[in-house]
Amino acid sequence: MSKLWGGRFTKKTDQLVEEYTASITFDKELAEEDIEGSLAHVTMLGKCGILPADDVEKIKDGLHAVQGMIRRGELEYTIQNEDIHMNIEKTLIDLIGPVGGKLHTGRSRNDQVATDMHLYLRKRVVEFVGLLIKLQEALLEKAKENLDTIIPGYTHLQRAQPILFAHHMMAYVSMFQRDLERLQDSYKRVDMLPLGAGALAGTTFPIDRHFVAEQLGFGRVYENSLDAVSDRDFILEFLSNASMIMMHLSRFSEEMVLWSSTEFAFIELDDAFCTGSSIMPQKKNPDVAELVRGKTGRVYGNLFGLMTVLKSLPLAYNKDMQEDKEGMFDTVRTLQGALQLFAPMVATMKVNTDRMRQAVNQDFSNATDIADYLVNKGLPFRQAHEVIGKTVLYCIQNQKYLLDMSIEEFKTFSSLFESDIYQVLQPEQVVNARNVYGGTASNQVTEAIARAEQVLTQSNEWLQVFLEKSK
Repeated sequence: MSKLWGGRFTKKTDQLVEEYTASITFDKELAEEDIEGSLAHVTMLGKCGILPADDVEKIKDGLHAVQGMIRRGELEYTIQNEDIHMNIEKTLIDLIGPVGGKLHTGRSRNDQVATDMHLYLRKRVVEFVGLLIKLQEALLEKAKENLDTIIPGYTHLQRAQPILFAHHMMAYVSMFQRDLERLQDSYKRVDMLPLGAGALAGTTFPIDRHFVAEQLGFGRVYENSLDAVSDRDFILEFLSNASMIMMHLSRFSEEMVLWSSTEFAFIELDDAFCTGSSIMPQKKNPDVAELVRGKTGRVYGNLFGLMTVLKSLPLAYNKDMQEDKEGMFDTVRTLQGALQLFAPMVATMKVNTDRMRQAVNQDFSNATDIADYLVNKGLPFRQAHEVIGKTVLYCIQNQKYLLDMSIEEFKTFSSLFESDIYQVLQPEQVVNARNVYGGTASNQVTEAIARAEQVLTQSNEWLQVFLEKSK
């Protein structure tokens, strides 16, 4: 089989070289984007008078035919044709004859592949915004269902202060909102057209890059041809954003694993999102959460892998950059799977409110409020801190909790204690005392949910606009 670029060469490519350098085994995932870019390119060649109208129509018809073969699974990809671009072009020439060879007029595989990846990631960014919205919706619903549910709040994985379970869910709504906004912001850097940069320096043909950008719905055109073919920042940014999303999912996964254990028993995950043991019939394992936690590492690896590939490359295109795709595709698949599973896993999660309340009643997470109580009665905070430390130590030594103490016992530590201390120590009072913006008080969490729902409406509006654009 002769190469489409083989005129300069007198020997066939070594079979091992073909196998080592070919990318068709993975870049065939860009087939739809390659057709899409080629249709826009040939339309521009006709509009600019670079190709006659008859040739343009033949090529467009041929490209649609190849697209049909791809969608029906009929196109046979070969390593000899190296990559998705050459496989499609060779198939086009086989279908319509030598006129198919005119398609590549005024472009290079360097700007062609960059365009394909911009088209591909543009769709994925919009898709992931939509998936994050679904996850936020599930979290908001779980928060609204649990506005009266109190759970121990932790620092250092030690009981710290009681909080609303809804407040805990809203923390993740905020995390994923930042992720969503990072994706939205990155869109403008994905939404750039490299096509027309040629191999590195542009082209001698009188092309119209802005016309191609308009056809493909790109908001901007790369200003510099060298930058256009060598830039992979937009992929790095996506991989970085994906890493942070996975990090947030992993943190949530860790809590789900802990909370669903017998030791915590705060939640029960639905059977649909758990698996059993091959030897221990009593087991119900939170495998989805564990695997999301584990797969976070491979997403990090894809980010650092590409950063390492790019760190020493001179301008412009180098074959090293072929390594930009497999990690990107793997991250897309990994993140898709995690986000698609997470929203229904949260939505079907059972919250064991009684167990959470029991945990709150059997700890010292209300101790800070006693210190605040004494401060409000005039005792300096550091002295109040020491008083409560001794009070807690007394309780531990006598196997009781703060609400179990008599007023006489309280007064042995400070004469400032009065009977109103019991009201201060009630979990509901402790929670609602944090009545500051962003705090865990019930009314603050209710307002936070309302604000989040407004932001979610705006995110959905953005999504609809860019879903339409990415069609």
